[in-house]
Amino acid sequence: MHDIHEPHRWAPLYTARRIVIACATVIEEMSPFLPADVPSETLDFGLHLNPRDLRKSLQNKIDLASLQADVLLLGYGLCSMAVVGIYATTAHLVIPRVDDCISIFLGSCKAYKDQAKKEPGTYYLTKGWMEVGDSPFEEYKRLVDRFGEARAERMTRLMLRNYTRLGFINTGQYQIERYRDLARQAAQKFSLRFEEIDGSPALVKKLVFGPWDEEFLVVEPGQTIQYTDFVRSPAT
Repeated sequence: MHDIHEPHRWAPLYTARRIVIACATVIEEMSPFLPADVPSETLDFGLHLNPRDLRKSLQNKIDLASLQADVLLLGYGLCSMAVVGIYATTAHLVIPRVDDCISIFLGSCKAYKDQAKKEPGTYYLTKGWMEVGDSPFEEYKRLVDRFGEARAERMTRLMLRNYTRLGFINTGQYQIERYRDLARQAAQKFSLRFEEIDGSPALVKKLVFGPWDEEFLVVEPGQTIQYTDFVRSPAT
């Protein structure tokens, strides 16, 4: 059974043997809150480029971690369907019911929806994304080496044609001055309005400590994660 409505049912698991398996950009937000007895496994962000590769690597990690834990906390969202079909034979899987990690960084799906309603044409950046080079702004630097500055700028502006705002998410977990400045410079160069957005560790804390309420999917041993588990009713 995939439960999303009975958080108190899972209370005994909040202190069970747990292992975190997370994306490299998400683990940075989780690490400050992990108890000493909760180890973590990190997967390379580049796996997102091919959801099949991410699914395979994640399943391999889950298979190994299941031998040592009762609960596996996944620092992922739906992530281009990469988690669909994932299962653990002997452990519970717990995963935020989000499309991607933007909601994780902002603290909830509601916070993400509020931002999308306020300004849908937003490209989001965090320190983690900037470090792994996953943005048109980092791609611009690589394009300059291949095609020259003028053509690289045209290509990057084409990639950003549907965006009007660069939203830099400040989760408060690290010194961000350098990253803030780089994000502001990128916004200025490509004619985007820069805005710093307050992030929140709320969803991360609930993943680690509970309660696993409607914001989470709890998958019992032997059950698989399904796409329909992430489809929310209008009320949620």
